[in-house]
Amino acid sequence: MTAMVSPRTKKPDTVLIAAIDVAHQSLLETVDPDHVGEPCGFDVEDDRVVTHHFEAHVPGYTGWRWSVTLSRASRQRKPTVNEIVLLPGPDALTAPEWLPWRERITKGDLGPGDLLPTDEKDSRLVPAFLSDEYTGVDPESEWLDDLGLRRERVISREGRDDAADRWHSGDHGPDTDIARAAPAPCATCGFLVGLSGPLGTMFGACANEFSPDDGRVVAFDHGCGAHSQVRLGTASPVEELPAPVLDTIGYDDLEPF
Repeated sequence: MTAMVSPRTKKPDTVLIAAIDVAHQSLLETVDPDHVGEPCGFDVEDDRVVTHHFEAHVPGYTGWRWSVTLSRASRQRKPTVNEIVLLPGPDALTAPEWLPWRERITKGDLGPGDLLPTDEKDSRLVPAFLSDEYTGVDPESEWLDDLGLRRERVISREGRDDAADRWHSGDHGPDTDIARAAPAPCATCGFLVGLSGPLGTMFGACANEFSPDDGRVVAFDHGCGAHSQVRLGTASPVEELPAPVLDTIGYDDLEPF
């Protein structure tokens, strides 16, 4: 039997520690006796508060234990049963730590009809009139409506930086096999469509239907074999074959005519 003494406790209560029979009897009167096993330790919770533990033989609760908490008033010799609960032990089989749905979803999880509300304090968004895209612009200007630019919130500088890091280090950045084998970067491709705003200084959209990146945002230093400068007869660096080797050692026996 082991004991865990709380740092707040000055002295373990010997009366409550010795009252294991009281805890066991209260447990048998409360739950199915077949689900109660041997004592497996106690915890000193506080002054004159002790919890006794018993093995739990409950189907589906491997490693759990019954916990019976006893207490007593000062100068009272008879303990009182405070509560009886089923709790996981150190080696108990428990469910994974619960995560909110917002933290569980990943890229590609959203389907038709699914909604993912943004937090009002999402650091990736700022009120439109605070964005540097509208610096010096009157938020009440009528031309904002005409151009469709009046939005309640727009992406913040932090949101843009996060997107830039994600895009540049992802499948449409420079560190991919197809980009390394490309004859030239996307920055020089005629199919690159520019983006407006600060992200347009590093990224564009691919508009080549034969490219694997068609319709996607690509980094200027990304690339693929469908570059607009590729001409008929241009060899792909991946498909180049080594020069033929002339065998000067072996020979063939030829039959006379």
